[in-house]
Amino acid sequence: MDTLKKVPKMAVFDLDYTLWPFWVDTHVNPPFHKNSAGKVVDYRGSVIKHYPETPKILKYLNENNIGISVASRTGETDGAEQLIQLFGWNKYFQNKQIYPGSKDTHINRISKACKIELKDMIFFDDEHRNIVDLERLGVVSILVKNGMTMKVLMDGLNKFSDARMSNE
Repeated sequence: MDTLKKVPKMAVFDLDYTLWPFWVDTHVNPPFHKNSAGKVVDYRGSVIKHYPETPKILKYLNENNIGISVASRTGETDGAEQLIQLFGWNKYFQNKQIYPGSKDTHINRISKACKIELKDMIFFDDEHRNIVDLERLGVVSILVKNGMTMKVLMDGLNKFSDARMSNE
């Protein structure tokens, strides 16, 4: 963080194939709960896991006073909310926009609710079309190819810093 000249005020994440390695509406079977071993499982008892570095990423952003929000177009709103709660992530998220629709709508609602301008946000998503849509709005957007990692986060923060410094 010390080497970055500019940092975003808000990091916004997609969920499916960004924070966890599945589509919540098709690849797993809600409702979810914790089993006796404390593992998050679906109704069939299959263990549900997020990407290994996701908790570390959320903790890092939180400790560095960068807000965190979610923008997901899944139709499985209840399941996504359950997983966020069971993984213990609610404490990190300032805003959650989880419903079918456009990422433009999601990001604009987050911006309004959190009173943070689009230029002060960074967005992470696994779908190229969403990256294109949000870059058009002026949001620094990072394509996540194999799930969130600290490297993807740091590369994104560097891209944000470089982009915002060149705009001054």
